[in-house]
Amino acid sequence: MSEASSEDLVPSLEVEVAADRDEEEAGKKKKKSKGLATMFSVFTKGRKKKGQPSLAETESEVWAGWRLIGNPGPLEELKADLERGQLEAAGPLLALELELQEAAAAGLASQEELVRRQSKVEALYALLRDQVLGLLRRPLEAAPERLRQALAVLAEQERRDRAAAAAGPPGCPGLAATRPRGWLQLWRDGVAQAAAERLSRRPAADAEGRTEVERAFLHMGRTMKEDLEAVVERLKPLSPADFRVVAAYAESYHAEFAAQLAALTQFELCPRDTSMLLLWVQNLYPNDILNSPKLSPELQGVRLGTLLPQTQIRQLEATFLSNEVASIRELTARALELESERWTKDEAPQRLDGRCHSELAIDIIQVSRQASAHITLDLGTQIKPLLLEELARFLRSYQRAFDDFLERCRQLRNYRANVIANINNCLPFRTSVEQRWQTRPDLRSSLLRPLYELKSHGFDTLLQSLFGDLKPLFKKFTQTRWAAPQQILEEIVSAVAERMPEFSELQDCFREVRGCWAELLEAVHLHLVKEYITRLCKRRLVLKTAEQQQQLAGLVQANAQDIQQFCTQSGSRATWLHHALPTLAEIIRLQDPSAIKIEVATYATLYPDFSKSHLSAILAIKGNLSSSDAKSIRSILDINTGAHEPSKALFSLIKIG
Repeated sequence: MSEASSEDLVPSLEVEVAADRDEEEAGKKKKKSKGLATMFSVFTKGRKKKGQPSLAETESEVWAGWRLIGNPGPLEELKADLERGQLEAAGPLLALELELQEAAAAGLASQEELVRRQSKVEALYALLRDQVLGLLRRPLEAAPERLRQALAVLAEQERRDRAAAAAGPPGCPGLAATRPRGWLQLWRDGVAQAAAERLSRRPAADAEGRTEVERAFLHMGRTMKEDLEAVVERLKPLSPADFRVVAAYAESYHAEFAAQLAALTQFELCPRDTSMLLLWVQNLYPNDILNSPKLSPELQGVRLGTLLPQTQIRQLEATFLSNEVASIRELTARALELESERWTKDEAPQRLDGRCHSELAIDIIQVSRQASAHITLDLGTQIKPLLLEELARFLRSYQRAFDDFLERCRQLRNYRANVIANINNCLPFRTSVEQRWQTRPDLRSSLLRPLYELKSHGFDTLLQSLFGDLKPLFKKFTQTRWAAPQQILEEIVSAVAERMPEFSELQDCFREVRGCWAELLEAVHLHLVKEYITRLCKRRLVLKTAEQQQQLAGLVQANAQDIQQFCTQSGSRATWLHHALPTLAEIIRLQDPSAIKIEVATYATLYPDFSKSHLSAILAIKGNLSSSDAKSIRSILDINTGAHEPSKALFSLIKIG
């Protein structure tokens, strides 16, 4: 019988043919012996030709009518029949036992004769026992009719045992006590032995590279499930209810499974086998086997318990968690090491949909997902903070490695492409953290901070050349004393637009609101606004009339609109910058100190890093503003100082002096 295969659970054609041959031989024997034919006639009289007989009908055929008078029949013929496996001989044998008891009770035989006859009867019972238990030992290989007969014999023997136990000590002088024979317990012992033999077989190595422990678990689990399902389908309908046949098999298989696991835990298991053991104990065994659709209804009320004690399970869980953390740390460190080697070897990154692509984020996310696959919900809850800690550790290492690359490898041919590939990595990392881990906002922000730094440093590197080209153009504002700001701004916008194709390999160009392209354009947008304000704060322009101030305010307002329109159409989503220049223009335009105070107070709530020094530089443009009014306006910022922490930096990037 193959290991837990369907061939194990279905009797072969040869078995059925053998059963038919036994019946034919039994028929020949009936012709041969007229005395035995008379005794066996009960098995053929009134037999239904259609359908299988019930258990009660089978028992009545085996046991009804066997009351022999006089000579019970040739013992040698009974022995031969039993040796050939003809369970019909159980009836005459029981009749012999009853006649022997009657003879002893009536004093019709000497002590010597009683001992002689009883020894022969017991020898025949030993043959019958071996035949019955042999069939029941491998019930799934036996023909249904043969199995039904064996169960009928066992049931009758159990009834006789109970009757003898109820009657008290034997009252037949000269006979040794032979009951209870305990065949039912022997059957249960046989079930336990069969379970041990079935589950202890070690499968051969397979082509899938499983470890020996993994193969053993798979074999035991599959064997137990398929065997119990076959017991439910084929053996239970033939068995008396009080045999509790499904429970007997389930308890024996469970005990053997648990014993095999207990033996395994005595050895030092590798991390892979520890994980597999926990998976079976806590998940696959209770859910996929005991709670499977076919077995769950049959095992209601059967208390099998866990495969291992809870204290041992907790120890295994602690080992598992430690192993997982160590494995994740090793795998992520190795992945980063390989990625860093590709950068320093000047290998070009992959291209995916026209974007520079790195597999690093995918690899790390996959490692994290595999580690957090829940053996149980409780274990998943325990491992989550450990995984987050390891992810944070990795991201910090990733940022350090990237910063080192930015500093040391500027001359490499694929330097810029690898910078873009690493910036593109930030989006899948961030998406995974936000969608999968569902941490508190403060923890999520702390976890993702290395990515923000990595991306910011990457943008600085990519934009360094562009911003360097823009610097002399911005200087023209002050050099010309804002005589032609519209033409200067057009030059700046044209220079930026001309360089934009250099960044087209950033991820999610023009499509994703939070994509790297949008974030790059936000950096460009911020730079344009910041540099424009820096030029306004240079204190080189002093306008003494309201008309001059209103004219400059109109120019600033127009420039602000052009910057906002260009950046927004290009892909920037930095709406927080939309009020930066227009409100400054309004402060320049207004002449009433009270109105200016209102604008300043509002502005400080939008940009909390707007300081008195920045305000003083803007107020310096208003040559007709008295010192006392300027001081009064600046005092408005005292009210707001420290009231808000800036979510994004603007004025803190602008130095005054």
